[in-house]
Amino acid sequence: MELFLLRYGTVRGVGVPIPGYLIRLDDGGHVLVDTGCPRDAVGDPRHPFEVGADEHVLGQLARLGLGAGDIGTVVVSHLDPDHAGANDEFPQAEIVVQRAQYQHARESGLHRYEWMRPHWDDPRLRYRLVDGDLELAPGVRLLECGGHVPGHQAVLVDLPETGPVLLAGDAWMRGTDPRTRPMTPFDHDESATRGAQRRLMDVAADTGVALVIHNHDIEQWRGLRRSYR
Repeated sequence: MELFLLRYGTVRGVGVPIPGYLIRLDDGGHVLVDTGCPRDAVGDPRHPFEVGADEHVLGQLARLGLGAGDIGTVVVSHLDPDHAGANDEFPQAEIVVQRAQYQHARESGLHRYEWMRPHWDDPRLRYRLVDGDLELAPGVRLLECGGHVPGHQAVLVDLPETGPVLLAGDAWMRGTDPRTRPMTPFDHDESATRGAQRRLMDVAADTGVALVIHNHDIEQWRGLRRSYR
């Protein structure tokens, strides 16, 4: 099994990375974690996300010799615009999302979801709704950690050489205590956000996680390798 780190562009003006991940399974299958920004963001200077053609999810896959049709499963950490904005590029894949997140996105009417709704609510897409933790494949486990949004999920990947790697998504702010970590305007529920970070920290300690990768962390991403085995 191998983990590839994908960079789908940056938040314009601040340079915050927009991350994604590709997991190559032992059986040769591929799991994509988050899809990033939509195709119409590419090269558009008015768009709040700065995305080059090679940074769009299809460009990132092409650099690995893959196309959309090679992806059998897409795991969506949550349906925010920078994480699910290109879901519609994968109508052939099974898209796995927590039921609580899917329902919140469909029913809440919040701008954070409605903005990209045509891209994640495309009728061609095949969603698999899950409730709580799930072993998705040997060595790949989904961890429910809602708070940033209801039904946010992280991914724990057990790599043969590196050891367990936790893709924490937007649930864990590096270098902070969950009791006192600052809240962002995008954290939906303060108490649940703090509880989600504590839960992931406990999982990391209990499973001997070798590396925790935090979304949108400029400093950490500067030092990360492109792939881990």
